[in-house]
Amino acid sequence: MKTENQKAWFLVLPVIALVAFNALVPLMTVVNYSVQETFGNNIFLWSGVRWFEEILASERFHAALTRQLIFTATILAIEIPLGVAIALAMPRKGPWVPVCLVLMALPLLIPWNVVGSMWNIFALPDIGLLGKGINALGIDYNYTQQPVAAWFTVILMDVWHWTSLVVLLAYAGLISIPDAYYQAARIDGARPWAVFRHIQLPKMKKVLTIAVLLRFMDSFMIYTEPSVLTGGGPGNSTTFLSIDLVKIALGQFDLGPAAAMSLIYFLITLLVSWVFYTLMTKDEAE
Repeated sequence: MKTENQKAWFLVLPVIALVAFNALVPLMTVVNYSVQETFGNNIFLWSGVRWFEEILASERFHAALTRQLIFTATILAIEIPLGVAIALAMPRKGPWVPVCLVLMALPLLIPWNVVGSMWNIFALPDIGLLGKGINALGIDYNYTQQPVAAWFTVILMDVWHWTSLVVLLAYAGLISIPDAYYQAARIDGARPWAVFRHIQLPKMKKVLTIAVLLRFMDSFMIYTEPSVLTGGGPGNSTTFLSIDLVKIALGQFDLGPAAAMSLIYFLITLLVSWVFYTLMTKDEAE
């Protein structure tokens, strides 16, 4: 009878304990602030669920959540198909493979605040290459004053920065498909669309599930890039949930409402991620 060796868990437990400690202590601090009111000097007064009720009834929260959902839906609708299309166009063999992979990985290596700064200069209407180029076409473009232009710039920046992640994941799924599948498709005279629909897409399903979950969570919690690029403006047009949360916590120093909002934020992210995962793995479960 084969016995399993469980000694490896003793090597992993310290890491698990450290990660759990680093996650639970900040979380419990946030929970503590979310049910109390403080006036400084470590004086706390019990407030119950008051802050949660105020946040859920706040039009400001609803507006920020709506903007966040629209941004995330737009990002997923653009980056997932675009990433798959680029991965399909990349070579599978030859000297161009490492070149393409390095080029795809480059945007992911740039720090988030640097990305925001780059696009801040790149999109300026008077000196930026993108801004001057669009205005040269006769289109009035100024992302610092026009909400539509600001949205366009933020979305374009995110697509440039993060589509590479979808490309690399989709490409990993494509190169794992055995050649026997393609040989059988050629024998049957299958068209490219049929090959994609019945061979490539099913084989990429798991990596695309990971891509969707990662891009949803990243885009839903985005802060640094739009904060550096637009600061949430013009007005509040690009004030997403994360930016609004920082304004409440650090700008207004309303720690109770900020803590309640962060917990609601966390639960929404967790719930939607679970829904995405459940829907995308439904056929496997059945």
